[in-house]
Amino acid sequence: MEMATGRLFQEIQLPEQKSYDDGIIFPLVLSPNTAQVKLCAFKEAIRDHKPWLESLLHKNGAILFRGFPVISPSDFNDVVEAFGFPESLYVGGRASRTKVIGRIYTANECPPEMRIPFHHEMTYVPDSPSKLFFFCEEEPGSGGETPIVLSHIIYEKMKETHPDFVSRLEEHGVTYIMMMSNDDHPSSFTGSSWKSAYMTDDKKVAQQRAAKLGTKLEWTENAVKTITGPLPAIRFDKGGERKTWFNNLTGPVNGEDKIYDKDIFIELGNGEVVPEEAMRDCLKILEEECVSIPWKNGDIMLVNNLMVLHSRMPLLKPPRRILASLCK
Repeated sequence: MEMATGRLFQEIQLPEQKSYDDGIIFPLVLSPNTAQVKLCAFKEAIRDHKPWLESLLHKNGAILFRGFPVISPSDFNDVVEAFGFPESLYVGGRASRTKVIGRIYTANECPPEMRIPFHHEMTYVPDSPSKLFFFCEEEPGSGGETPIVLSHIIYEKMKETHPDFVSRLEEHGVTYIMMMSNDDHPSSFTGSSWKSAYMTDDKKVAQQRAAKLGTKLEWTENAVKTITGPLPAIRFDKGGERKTWFNNLTGPVNGEDKIYDKDIFIELGNGEVVPEEAMRDCLKILEEECVSIPWKNGDIMLVNNLMVLHSRMPLLKPPRRILASLCK
């Protein structure tokens, strides 16, 4: 299917995509319409057709760019810069990440065989990134996909399945409680130390930066307890005029089946325990509704973080190198 705008781009179909009655194709997949496209032409096309690409992102929630000549982290940085979105700094972030070049960072550095639960990026800060870029520098031998799912569908299905719980969630919001140590622990997908999260080794500066993000810090000898919230758990997407599941309640948060580390706790804003049955059903809905497309070298996925949750599947066969960039 040839696009009316943007001569370089053509839409292609992949078997994993989902289509919906309201015209959403999830994710939209764009490839070059010529085999000999150069990186400079790709960047120029992005700049020339940015409003059109943004409209596609706003409608569909995610765009996978496949088949473009993006090879290195530097190439990826150039593509991100071509879009011209302001950078969103990872202040207060919970994952261990390393800067690679420019605006490009490693994705979560926890062991690749670990599953990372579904989440919107940084729901626990007031000004979450609105857009995420992912880039596949080395495609996995097997596994290691980055599943994505439309958040408004999760809200709608959870409201159908657990209306009372969703009503309480909308009324009270959620509170996130986490223990952060003095040192990074890459063995955990939320293993950032408070020094890395707040980009300082000065407790007073950390306290100030946390306060700006609405987080309270309670210091112990070798760690700090962070308390964030209550925060809204359901967000209204003004563009789509629908509610989204904008929180990290994407599976059991208590008991033996807990999806998060032992140092992370989530409760309703009034202190109420999150019911396990609702969370098990939520996880099931997420698995049923998500799209999981195997990565290929050079893939770039642009995600609307306000509309879409993402996760990570365990890597079954190395290698895998996925890089990321966060934007306002």
